[in-house]
Amino acid sequence: MVSKGTAVVTGAAQRIGRAIALRLAADGFYIALNDIGAKSNELQGVEAKIAALGCGAKTGVFTADVAVEDEVHALLVAVVEKFGGIHVLSAAASIHTLVADGTFQMVANAGICKPGSFLDVNIDDWDRTFAVNVRGVFLCYQYAAKQMVAQGRGGRIIGACSLAGKQGAPKLSTYSASKFAVRGLTQAAATELGPHGITVNAYAPGIIESPMTDGFAHLAGVDPKVIYDRQAAQTPVGKNGKPVDVAALVSFLASAESSFVTGQTISPNGGRYFD
Repeated sequence: MVSKGTAVVTGAAQRIGRAIALRLAADGFYIALNDIGAKSNELQGVEAKIAALGCGAKTGVFTADVAVEDEVHALLVAVVEKFGGIHVLSAAASIHTLVADGTFQMVANAGICKPGSFLDVNIDDWDRTFAVNVRGVFLCYQYAAKQMVAQGRGGRIIGACSLAGKQGAPKLSTYSASKFAVRGLTQAAATELGPHGITVNAYAPGIIESPMTDGFAHLAGVDPKVIYDRQAAQTPVGKNGKPVDVAALVSFLASAESSFVTGQTISPNGGRYFD
């Protein structure tokens, strides 16, 4: 297999991150899989799924907490040592991609959300949410960008936002604020990194069938199927999104064809929200 480069995918043990890793592997990237140490078994499972695709993608498992600067730095150093560079970074918690031609892509897919009334938010929950959803994305963006600039071949950086980052939502004040921050960071980074051939974008999904959405339902004391059926009925295309729908968007943003797209936060949401 002639690789398109290496992609670093953070949050790769979970549904959206896993779907992104599988899609980018099928697209021809080598894949650096990242999540926290407690999810190393799940990461190995994703590695096995990539091998089963038969696409010849090289893979590696790299555990790190994206909210800790030293761990993010060590993560990227380890990825470069193994694969020779980085082309794509996907950060939701955070995902990173590295390409053989020396360009770098990063997808940051790690993220956390603790719903609750604005009046009841405590500072510990606020700080932890911003540590992962904002500081984690910032660190992944910054260290990926430094590597890409040093390589001199451009790259793709892709972050995880949310519909809550475009429209504030009740019971999600902390989460919404963190995702609005990701949008601002994505735009600012895009303006500075464009001259280096690096694009910076984010995805902001609507309702995606995932553990996070299941968690919202359980907190509300409702069967997740009830939530999904209700949301699908209110969506113009008549269905909810799947992790593969997000992965398809990331596939485009990680590609050479997306070179004129930067600073954007794109919403795969079935028509639930327009901007």
